[in-house]
Amino acid sequence: MSLADKDLPVPVDLASAQALIAAVEREAVAQQIALRVPPPEPTTCCGRGCNGCVWEGWLAAIAYWRDEASLLLV
Repeated sequence: MSLADKDLPVPVDLASAQALIAAVEREAVAQQIALRVPPPEPTTCCGRGCNGCVWEGWLAAIAYWRDEASLLLV
């Protein structure tokens, strides 16, 4: 069963996002499909748990990247 046949998880933290990116990229290489580069990890977090933290935006961007990739993977 290919990755495209499974529900791709929603990233909830750095570790799950990194695992998702790795799995999607492995599947894309196996299928010889070029994907857009995933959004880079934030480097500007102050660590105070701000409302609208850069990590929240990044996780949303990773989820969007995942959705785009799932449309290309067969």
